[in-house]
Amino acid sequence: MALNISSELFQRIQAHGEAAYPDEGAGLLLGVVSQAGRQVYDLLEFDNAREDSARHNRYLLTAQDYLFGEQKAARLGLEVIGVFHSHPDHPEYPSEFDREWATPWLSYIITSVRSGRAETSRSWQLKEDRSQFEEELITVTSGGST
Repeated sequence: MALNISSELFQRIQAHGEAAYPDEGAGLLLGVVSQAGRQVYDLLEFDNAREDSARHNRYLLTAQDYLFGEQKAARLGLEVIGVFHSHPDHPEYPSEFDREWATPWLSYIITSVRSGRAETSRSWQLKEDRSQFEEELITVTSGGST
């Protein structure tokens, strides 16, 4: 199943990773899941709530962040379908820490940010048995969010 996202939202994800550098940046993907795939319609960018000493290689979205995301998604007729975060000066592959904290039904976009510039973004879904991530194709469409 592909994750479909507008070029505008995709660029916002990459810009958020650059702005957070040298720390990890993170946020939520709001959209819908259907037979045709996952469609991102909006996103929420949050400050990394992890303690200062760990922000360079860990992110934390608080319970309040998730609640705000769920409430906004409900108002828009959407749902939280994923999380995005950046890996400063590291590849866009999920870490063991990412796997331990992930939820199988969400998409996880990870952006590699090297020397303050976003490079590559990839999306992942955790298998139901939580053993590993599987890559999910990202389809970036022209135009803005809807």
